[in-house]
Amino acid sequence: MKVVKRLKKDKLLHTYYADGLRGFRLTNAAKKLLLDSWPESFGPYLTGRTETNMLKSEQLRRLRLHRMAEVLAAMHSAGVGVFPWQKHAVFGPIPPNDIRIEWPMYYSSREVKEIGPQRDKIRGSRATGVLLTENDVFAVYNAGGSEIKWAREAELRLRAFLQYDLCLQRLSEQYGSAGQSAIIFGNDMKLMPMLMGVDSDQRHKYLVVEEDYNCFYYLTNDHYGEIILRLFCEPDKKAMLDNVLMEGLSEAQQYGHVEHDAMDRECPVLFGYTCDMPRIRRFNIGLRANRLRGILYCFKFQEEVLRQICGPNVEIQCMDFGAVEGLL
Repeated sequence: MKVVKRLKKDKLLHTYYADGLRGFRLTNAAKKLLLDSWPESFGPYLTGRTETNMLKSEQLRRLRLHRMAEVLAAMHSAGVGVFPWQKHAVFGPIPPNDIRIEWPMYYSSREVKEIGPQRDKIRGSRATGVLLTENDVFAVYNAGGSEIKWAREAELRLRAFLQYDLCLQRLSEQYGSAGQSAIIFGNDMKLMPMLMGVDSDQRHKYLVVEEDYNCFYYLTNDHYGEIILRLFCEPDKKAMLDNVLMEGLSEAQQYGHVEHDAMDRECPVLFGYTCDMPRIRRFNIGLRANRLRGILYCFKFQEEVLRQICGPNVEIQCMDFGAVEGLL
């Protein structure tokens, strides 16, 4: 708030109200300052009829911008490259030559659509962008606090587009055999059961987590979500955490086709702290089908919702979030 007040006092930012919503806009003086100081960085956003340079007052467009900004902030806080000068030009009209993603980079949906005429194939997708790490490709969504509805055909086209154009064409040497995953952010944990079809199966209104992505993670729009996001970006730290959790447990085994990471005597154990919805669903189904009891590891803030999702045969054990944050 101090920063915002200072910018308003210096006449670089002003408040805008429309439809009962408040927002902030750059003043002309602020645009001129950015363009004079960093023309290459801000010119594409603040000149001509670019999307970011056009006035917007419609509520849906403003909410869309807000959700995109939330994801950008989360990625930036997690140490992901979000600014154009931090990233390779992966999605330009001309395919890149001899580049490799060696650190996490996030490309907003606008940057992805700079690819050229192919952008028409993914028109209508609810994705806010694409996260690229050294080994993985993630489509990223942000539901905010609402029940996001999907144009499922558009999301399938996005998945096919990323698989063919990115993984098999532009960066085939790095991602040729990589599987695609997805991340969806929400304001809190309450939306996760609905996405998984708990109580009333309405997944046809949303993205079907089992069919479209093998891994589909649910993260919250807060510090908790940022820390878990860092685990995706730093797989060595995630492996270290999993090794700590393995202490006192035995290795996973073929156990009645139940999805699990380890065994606690006769109980399959799932490390569910990343809220990988398809894995949790398969874990539940496998336990019920084989009439087994299981153990799921998660953080305290996830416990209530995961108890709602999991059946009575699943024991929830909570991890120390502060210890995991210290690990990072």
